[in-house]
Amino acid sequence: MNGNDHASPSVFRPEALLREARRQKGLPLIAVPPVCVLDPDGDVVRHLRRTGTGRIHEGWACYHTELLAFDLDDIGEIGIIGCAVGAPFAVLVAEQLFASGCRLLVSVTSAGQVTDNGATPYFVLIDRALRDEGTSYHYLPPATFAEAPDAGLLARIERALSGLSGVTVHRGATWTTDAPYRETEIAIASARELGAFAVEMEAAALYAFATAMKRSVVCFAHVTNAMARSEGDFEKGEADGTTATLAVIAATARAWSTAAIVAEK
Repeated sequence: MNGNDHASPSVFRPEALLREARRQKGLPLIAVPPVCVLDPDGDVVRHLRRTGTGRIHEGWACYHTELLAFDLDDIGEIGIIGCAVGAPFAVLVAEQLFASGCRLLVSVTSAGQVTDNGATPYFVLIDRALRDEGTSYHYLPPATFAEAPDAGLLARIERALSGLSGVTVHRGATWTTDAPYRETEIAIASARELGAFAVEMEAAALYAFATAMKRSVVCFAHVTNAMARSEGDFEKGEADGTTATLAVIAATARAWSTAAIVAEK
């Protein structure tokens, strides 16, 4: 569709949608936690439910999702939404989270290996993402990559992650696609030539949204597979990868919180 004017405000606003959803559902006006997480695979959400450590957030007015809240040591309450898969859905939820009080959004999505960085699983702290999806173009003019909106924050998070025991994290680029079953040999080679470490479905759109709307978003790719080209793929580690994922989320939240406290002084 032609005619995108990226400087023009949207007529349809997340605040208005949430207002009507709250009215229809009879929900109280309660802000979401300052730090929220997108868990596209839903592994962490299932872990929280299974262990009884997650609770429904009573003020979340989204029509499409549930928000669980859980506690992290030294951080406090965290919000998390499972199974928001793909660029349009991830950004729809992100818009509504920030309209509801979120200040930092962390996305941790499973990803396929494009460049061999060693045995899976490991994480990529995404600093830029190839824009092979449609959502980002509604927020920013065309460009090859969507960049992480805050390089300083990413550097602080990278330092915090370096101290994690038993968790491997690389910093680099990913390829965001809307069509996972069209990851052809030619497309994979092209992404690799442009420096992509992995392929996922949300980061480019989330970073474009964050840049355009001046929001704090940090995206990780949890590289768990080589696109099922051999048997025994998609192993995520201890507790379906939730132990390592929660450690990454905690380190990220602490780095952001420390920076926010310093900025407020």
